[in-house]
Amino acid sequence: MSKPLWIRLVAVSGALLVLLGAFAAHGLDDHLTLAQRATYDTAVFYHAVHTLALLGVLNLTIDSRWLVRSAWCFAIGIVLFSGSLYALAVTGISPLGMITPFGGVAFILGWLLLLPATLTE
Repeated sequence: MSKPLWIRLVAVSGALLVLLGAFAAHGLDDHLTLAQRATYDTAVFYHAVHTLALLGVLNLTIDSRWLVRSAWCFAIGIVLFSGSLYALAVTGISPLGMITPFGGVAFILGWLLLLPATLTE
């Protein structure tokens, strides 16, 4: 696991999280319906949780290829799950919602891949 690369990824993800959250709070409030805002808030929440999960994986002392796979799943999940919800909320293009479950599966796999990481010690 190339820690500097992953730290950069977490840094960018965290910065985007704050920017997108602030954008919704200050720039989109008058433009989104309550349902769209709820969708956007869900994207922000899962983006935050899994950015922190990535940071946590980076700080585990286990050296395992399973951790790398877990990190990739979290990163892919952020893009697919949160990214599709951000786009859906802002554009109203409902087919974007078909992408969201793939991101959810990536999140679940990311958590589950932590299990075999502990078995290699």
